[in-house]
Amino acid sequence: MTGGTGSKPRTPRTVLDPVERRGQILAAAEAAFARRGISRTTMSDVAREAGVTRGLVYHYFPEHAVLVDAVLDRQVEEFVASVRAWDAARRVGEVDRALRDVVAIFRAHLRSTDPLRVDLHRVENAALNQRFVDRAVTAVVDCLQLTTVEAYAARHAIAITHVRETFLVLVHGLVALVRAQRDVPDEVLVAIARQVLRLDVVTDPPATEPARLEES
Repeated sequence: MTGGTGSKPRTPRTVLDPVERRGQILAAAEAAFARRGISRTTMSDVAREAGVTRGLVYHYFPEHAVLVDAVLDRQVEEFVASVRAWDAARRVGEVDRALRDVVAIFRAHLRSTDPLRVDLHRVENAALNQRFVDRAVTAVVDCLQLTTVEAYAARHAIAITHVRETFLVLVHGLVALVRAQRDVPDEVLVAIARQVLRLDVVTDPPATEPARLEES
């Protein structure tokens, strides 16, 4: 005789591919963080949200900080995806429009009302939010390096040195300015970008050198 009187049959656990399972747990963590707050959400909360055991959550994410970092990485990927979409849609030669579009992307992400993003701006999450911003800026610059910068270099000699580092300073600066002064006009941000990147300088490559860098 199996299962004593009153016992309920166990619901068999769905077996998922490890990548799918990890994604499921991450999605559950995002939902739990958004609802309860990052610092107030436990691994048990995430397990309940995902419908799995706490042990399984720990199997994929050994500690809470590792899980938080993985969730932030997903947020960064979303940010970078919007930059890739912009790059795919931009028209060669329309520099000012391209810069305005990038500014719009940054504003949209910085003004996001997503509960998880809002929670990141709480005082207790200041260090975590700075880590997110640092990762997002680095990822966006790396993306631009492989798309916009390479395209520009194919047509012109770049008029700045230390290109990647300059972009890091520029993007960090624009983010900080928009966060501190939300009403700063787009025209000002575009002008700053043009000045820092020296886009008004004639940068045609010497005739003896092959063109390396399409106008963004």
